[in-house]
Amino acid sequence: MGLISGGEFFKILAFLCFVRLSQGRKHSATPDLPPLRKASSFSKIQHEAYDYIIVGGGTAGCPLAATLSKKYKVLLLERGGSPYGNRNISYLENFHICLTDESKNSPSQGFISTDGVINSRAKVLGGGTCINAGFYSRANRRFVKDAGWDEELVNQSYPWVEERIVYWPKIAPWQAALRDGLLEAGVSPYNGYTYDHLFGTKVGGTIFDEAGYRHTAADLLAAANPDNLRVLLHASVNKVIFKTRHGHQKQSAIGVQFKDENGGHHQAFLSQKRGSEIIVSAGAIGSPQLLLISGIGPRSELKKHNISIVFHNEHVGKGMSDNPLSSVFIPTKDPPKQSLIETVGITDDGVFIEASSGFGQTGDSIHCHHGIMSAEIGQLSTIPPKDRSLEAVHKYVRNKNSLPKEVFHGGFILSKIDGPLSTGNLVLVDTDPNSNPIVTFNYFKHPQDLRRCVYGIKTIEKIISTNTFSNFTPKDGGYSMEKLLNMSVAANINLIPKHTDDSTSLEQFCRDTVVTIWHYHGGCHVGKVVDQQYKVIGASGLRVIDGSTLSRSPGTNPQATVMMMGRYSTET
Repeated sequence: MGLISGGEFFKILAFLCFVRLSQGRKHSATPDLPPLRKASSFSKIQHEAYDYIIVGGGTAGCPLAATLSKKYKVLLLERGGSPYGNRNISYLENFHICLTDESKNSPSQGFISTDGVINSRAKVLGGGTCINAGFYSRANRRFVKDAGWDEELVNQSYPWVEERIVYWPKIAPWQAALRDGLLEAGVSPYNGYTYDHLFGTKVGGTIFDEAGYRHTAADLLAAANPDNLRVLLHASVNKVIFKTRHGHQKQSAIGVQFKDENGGHHQAFLSQKRGSEIIVSAGAIGSPQLLLISGIGPRSELKKHNISIVFHNEHVGKGMSDNPLSSVFIPTKDPPKQSLIETVGITDDGVFIEASSGFGQTGDSIHCHHGIMSAEIGQLSTIPPKDRSLEAVHKYVRNKNSLPKEVFHGGFILSKIDGPLSTGNLVLVDTDPNSNPIVTFNYFKHPQDLRRCVYGIKTIEKIISTNTFSNFTPKDGGYSMEKLLNMSVAANINLIPKHTDDSTSLEQFCRDTVVTIWHYHGGCHVGKVVDQQYKVIGASGLRVIDGSTLSRSPGTNPQATVMMMGRYSTET
């Protein structure tokens, strides 16, 4: 692989996250929500028992709470803060800031898997819908059938979400070019604007409205009965409390212990009503982590951390997957308008083709500390280990700050693997629920995932070669596919050592440049950790409802289906 010039190298460093078209700065009214109180207020309110306690006010937890509160007393505990008033969450231009912010009040928490891929988990009311790219697309019918769901009820639950927070995008030029390029490259037919998962090319929905304002799962709480729902923010649940009931072999979940924003400790308990439950909706990292901390998991793992065993289950934390993403950077003759994912090509080979373009940031965005999520940390992977120093990071920062605006011209075409078939695991570091556990995804361990990645890159090459994209690239640019792959190696930031044949071996390119698109799942699989009704095996009064129960990611992007699950699971 030949060396690239300094200008080309820095040209693609700005595109470390995928950012969306700025469609204006018009403020959207905050929905009429139940009171959002700090966790410390719990000690000052009249204590009562709840029919349901939901741990995690995220993508699944918010629709769960809203629906259950129509009939029952519900306590919703969220470890993060409110998304409202946070400009980094609300505006499309600031999408990348949320993901890189490692400050104390950040809506995201960065972690690096043992694979060397930099990742992020949500820490805010609304969960991943506050920090994602906004694309909305339903799961396919086969996924619904395999999950054992009632298709009629599923088709009632999706619209409940859609009528509240989903919009059609005003398609950006880069997204229109991808649409036309996909069709020219043979990814057909064109299915138009649709939420459905259909083979071919389509434009999906978005949770950004026409003013460019993000709507999240937290907005769904506006559908709740405020008299029945109590929402506490900055409430970190330390463990589920169990009790052995007379005449029962299984231990029963009766409450939770949680810590407030000041470090104060509290307990909340279920009512004695039949059917009262703790529902864990803390996400694919948080849910298996909380089960382990609470004493449900592999005996050896629990003993290692001196955790009292409630139920031995070797499957907790197993089967962790993350859909690997590979992307190719394409320089353009003019700065492209910013866009996130709006168009998708759904191939019959298990590969999804998407795109992003441009870069932006509002003038009044909230300043943040990038920490482990910064590009500077990622760049250390290109430096020999013995030379990785703070001075190397500072040198990179100085060079980046002196770049002219012209180097930010370009966009990405993305290839994402369906499934995937490769799996890993999650184990505890300690018993602090706010610590990141050790997570391994084993990207491309299964050979079929690697074959799909190569197919995706070859499909991108076909798209780049179409007449559509020739209108974007400089006429005298001379960008061969090898040169584009060479540039893309530096654009895809991870801590995986690079190889000299990345532009000649597509398999090596896939392995070396893999990044996340934040669609990880697993750890509490149906049939292994929970049953078909999402009740935790080996305990009573406890369920898990979120992406941790999924064995593969639903459709092209999971948020639609995970929000639907929150509505669906309360109606069955």
